[in-house]
Amino acid sequence: MIFKTNTMLLRRVLISGPVLCVLIMLFMPALPVHADIYKYEDEEGVLHLTNVPSNPKAKYVMIMREKRVQFPRGIKITDYDRIISKAANKFNLDVALIKAVIKAESNFNHHAVSSKGAKGLMQLMPKTASALNVEDAFHPENNIEGGARYLRYLLNLYRGNLTLALAAYNAGEGAVAKYNYNIPPYRETQTYVKRVLAFYQNFSKSS
Repeated sequence: MIFKTNTMLLRRVLISGPVLCVLIMLFMPALPVHADIYKYEDEEGVLHLTNVPSNPKAKYVMIMREKRVQFPRGIKITDYDRIISKAANKFNLDVALIKAVIKAESNFNHHAVSSKGAKGLMQLMPKTASALNVEDAFHPENNIEGGARYLRYLLNLYRGNLTLALAAYNAGEGAVAKYNYNIPPYRETQTYVKRVLAFYQNFSKSS
């Protein structure tokens, strides 16, 4: 078996579970220190290590998790009010809308991770977070600012059409374009849009 990382290739060796762990620790300096590390084995028996699981055909397994920024447990929704208000003012958004998206995406859990890899309060996908310059998607302020920036971009893109912006937030811009700029016929997306709009109405009433 060949042991391979995204930055180096070692000689052909037989690797078992315990040996793999030792090798990972030995060669960890060659990989980014502050990142989740994933592995997968390709068809040729080459074992890959990476901090960026970008191959859609690979079955990645996380073998090392980055140490996250820790925040007090039992945080209240109102504890995010200052951050949300700041982002709303910066990107000309309604505070209630940001809260509605957070409620639908993570239920105000800043540690949330979806099955598809979206992270944090506003569930930013890694590529989206990178494009928005969000270095730590689990950090509440970074995540909310990135999510708000993305919402503003989508609202501008769809000329203020909130339902399309929300559909794109959930399913992607490509999916909206594919279905002639309508809400894609995905049950998840259609339900998501309805939930966010309902939360938006509730938060608007309580503000």
